[in-house]
Amino acid sequence: TTGDSSASSATGDSSASSATGDRSASSATGDSSASSATGYRSASMANGWSSTSEITSNEDKPLHAVAAAFGGESRARAPEGSAIVLCYRNNKGHLIHILASKVGDNGIKPNVWYSLDENGEFVEVN
Repeated sequence: TTGDSSASSATGDSSASSATGDRSASSATGDSSASSATGYRSASMANGWSSTSEITSNEDKPLHAVAAAFGGESRARAPEGSAIVLCYRNNKGHLIHILASKVGDNGIKPNVWYSLDENGEFVEVN
């Protein structure tokens, strides 16, 4: 979807969702799913094993957006001026840790993929 305050949602394994425009929201549910949002105050959320969530930007201004990945072995990334939220789940899918950070704080680099390890700490991933 494209346009301010737009919304996109995809459900099913390996699904993809993308939303572009200020205050847009993108959500993907299902294993190996991907969610991406672009725009000021946008949100991207992925829920499913090995899913990805990202905020993208072609500009150098802070977006104040959030990328959140809630599934096991999931990852998230966002540009400067945005934030990431990640969970660590055990092999049964039980929620063990959840951690959030603004990009630029806590050693979180802009546009780098992160996951949460078994100790509840951010780790860079490819």
